[in-house]
Amino acid sequence: MKILISNDDGYLAPGILALANALRLHADITVVAPDSNRSGTSNALTLDRPLSLSRADNGFYFVNGTPSDCVHIALTALMTEPPDLVVSGINQGQNMGDDTLYSGTVAAATEAFLFGIPAIAFSQVNKGWGALNDAAQIAVEMVLRGFPSMPKPYLLNVNIPNMAYQDILGIRVARLGKRHMSEPVIQSLDPSGRKIYWIGPPGAAKDASEGTDFDMAAKGYVAVTPLQIDLTDLKQMSALAVDLA
Repeated sequence: MKILISNDDGYLAPGILALANALRLHADITVVAPDSNRSGTSNALTLDRPLSLSRADNGFYFVNGTPSDCVHIALTALMTEPPDLVVSGINQGQNMGDDTLYSGTVAAATEAFLFGIPAIAFSQVNKGWGALNDAAQIAVEMVLRGFPSMPKPYLLNVNIPNMAYQDILGIRVARLGKRHMSEPVIQSLDPSGRKIYWIGPPGAAKDASEGTDFDMAAKGYVAVTPLQIDLTDLKQMSALAVDLA
């Protein structure tokens, strides 16, 4: 099995190191990740400047761009044949609910999905890298499942509680929850006295009801959500057609 690994925390992040070390025992891996932390970049591609691809001493490749850039370059310029699977992560912190729209971790997997390649995004629920090797063990087990009943390509978003492997209750399919609006921006002054703004933290969960990713992760389960790309609001198409008639 050939696996491409990427992330949004950067090629030196503990999460991608743990994931690569765990998967290399079972697959032929290639790692292409950003040169630095690119969290929150969503599906952005860099179109206003050229990109460079470099190789670190540990064999990982890194790109001075976004997670989507990394997967795009890997698939179209670096790898001689498509991988069987693309995995992204392990991210430091959850990508649940509305977070998936902003997540660079999910975006790397999404880029592969757009190329017709199955992809899985892995995140830990809490920051700090607690129980990281346990999360990597779960990631490997999920990769080895292969999901033969799933139509290909598939796109899975996986959130793993920061718990010891033996304490995790199992793996559950979950729908995305919803968050409240983000906290207000944080205002301060730069050294020249000009007002600057920092984007505030995400809001609390608005919909963490039974069956959501928030709910499952809080109960101690690994939450797995199949994602799709079609943003068409099918329910509103008929109403819009009436208004446009």
